[in-house]
Amino acid sequence: MTVFFTADTHFGHAGARALYRRPFASVPEMDTAMAERWNETVSPDDEVWHLGDFAIGPKPEALAALLARLHGRKHLVTGNNDGPSTLALAGWASIQPYAELSLGGHNVVLCHYAFRTWRNMSRGWLNLHGHSHGRLKPLPRQADVGVDAWDFRPVTLAGIFEPAQRKPARPKA
Repeated sequence: MTVFFTADTHFGHAGARALYRRPFASVPEMDTAMAERWNETVSPDDEVWHLGDFAIGPKPEALAALLARLHGRKHLVTGNNDGPSTLALAGWASIQPYAELSLGGHNVVLCHYAFRTWRNMSRGWLNLHGHSHGRLKPLPRQADVGVDAWDFRPVTLAGIFEPAQRKPARPKA
């Protein structure tokens, strides 16, 4: 089992295409591409921590079907745009506003928002977040795991913090 992180998918959100300069011709194209990339990256036995802003707009039935189609055991760390329909989905393994994990010798602090300082920061703990859509300069040991910064797909800790694994940033439009 591999553990992945992602954030700010904004499934169904027409405004995300313009606000974040996403390279998709329509919301259905964006949603389909992100779901396909998710499932190309994550296997059904993997675990995914979604750090908020899962979807904006789709009806509850469509949200449930979308979440069910996405591979992995899915946890939600809530974001500012996660409304009652998202929070009510039965497909989440857990829902919380903040989490701490120990993973492969690394301790990780998870929140939708980037922190200026976090628990055990001076002891090497890492901070993963969303919300900034790849636009915020990170502090050391901090990373935005949002789809806008990672080719619209979930990413592992190795992909984030090991330079040999890092993918080049998407060119600015």
